[in-house]
Amino acid sequence: MNIFRLAGDVSHLLAIIILLLKIWRSKSCAGISGKSQVLFALVFTTRYLDLFTVFISPYNTVMKVVFLALSYATVYLIYMRLRSTYGSDNDTFRIEFLLVPVIGLSFLENYAFTPMEILWTFSIFLESVAIMPQLFMITKTGEAESITTHYLFFLGLYRALYIANWVWRYHTEGFFDQIAVVSGVVQTIFYCDFFYLYVTRVLRGRGKMSLPMPI
Repeated sequence: MNIFRLAGDVSHLLAIIILLLKIWRSKSCAGISGKSQVLFALVFTTRYLDLFTVFISPYNTVMKVVFLALSYATVYLIYMRLRSTYGSDNDTFRIEFLLVPVIGLSFLENYAFTPMEILWTFSIFLESVAIMPQLFMITKTGEAESITTHYLFFLGLYRALYIANWVWRYHTEGFFDQIAVVSGVVQTIFYCDFFYLYVTRVLRGRGKMSLPMPI
């Protein structure tokens, strides 16, 4: 494992922990897209179906369990324990517009036409667009709390570091995973505008990140 992969995993974990702490401490899910969190839980579920059948390393197994547990804990807090604070009126992105093409692509573009491989491919494609309901929600409300933007920043940083990981592996191992790389690049592109706003607005001390209103 190289430093980029490790840093990417840490950034991913930090993002989820930041979100959970925000929900737990404020006792509120305001500003958080439950739909995005359900999609991420689905990503981890379909990707880690081999949890009890394939052993790679203790690190790999622990990380799988942690990501699964934290993702379902987040969904539980949003839709069960703190449901009254969830802003469903603003979380209106039509996720079927993501799921239908992702399912279709998973059957058309995969490395082996087997259930496990198709589900793994589905998880890769879905992860690249799972953040869209959250970004749509921020656009709709016009602003986001700083803690929510920190979550999005570390989530985007995780994808950027994984691109560096793939570049490193290609040059040192000759390894190239076309599905993962293309999906990762697409996901990182979604964050580009957010990164600019994060650096120019949030890091300058504003409590919330306000988005420019459309003309």
